[in-house]
Amino acid sequence: MNQSLIPEKYRVLSGSWLKVIAVVSMLIDHIGYCLLSQNPIPLFTAFGKTVSLYYLSRLIGRMAFPLFAFLLVEGFLHTHSRMRYAIGLGVFALLSELPHDLMMRGELFYWRSQNIFFTLLIGLLGVWLIERIAEKPWLRLLGLIALYLAALLSHCEYGVQGFCFILLLYALRERPVLRAIIGMGFLTAVWKTAPAYISIALYNGKRGFIRGKALKYAFYLFYPVHLLVLYWIRLKTFGY
Repeated sequence: MNQSLIPEKYRVLSGSWLKVIAVVSMLIDHIGYCLLSQNPIPLFTAFGKTVSLYYLSRLIGRMAFPLFAFLLVEGFLHTHSRMRYAIGLGVFALLSELPHDLMMRGELFYWRSQNIFFTLLIGLLGVWLIERIAEKPWLRLLGLIALYLAALLSHCEYGVQGFCFILLLYALRERPVLRAIIGMGFLTAVWKTAPAYISIALYNGKRGFIRGKALKYAFYLFYPVHLLVLYWIRLKTFGY
């Protein structure tokens, strides 16, 4: 049952456009984190507080994870092979870890922070577990506790909060209005993630122009590549 408040004719964003919005907001966020954290570049003052380019970049970046989590659930529901989907996330989680550590900490190995692909993979496994063993509640509960601990102990981005958020989106997949109301305040302040839910409300359920394995994995590959590029720019510009 679709309870969306947006008339169908106004739902103009395909899954492909949601991916583009998510990737662009993530890139802006990482540019802010990597290149502007030491030089925020003040823009203007409002209500006695200075708003910087760094702050705006991180604010825009709050759109990214809700969109990626929503797309993960959509992908789970529509993929032809959930096993291949999970393996793909796992492969790119491993490929992205060194670039992630370099960009985030300037170190080759930093065990206290794992990249977002690990969060998405753990979330996918949680959703898969809920659906696969629905008739064995105690076994399902034990599995979810194990995945919760994996999210906690691995220190993946958004951690247990991100894991629970993905489960929330799955549980409320047929109740989009309630999903937006609860989801907007789940990760951070409501007004910071509201643009992500506006984008989701405009989703038309279609795949869009990103089709085929080449384009699909090109979007996956963008993550580790852009992390390496940002790290290289920072190293050449600031020396760290």
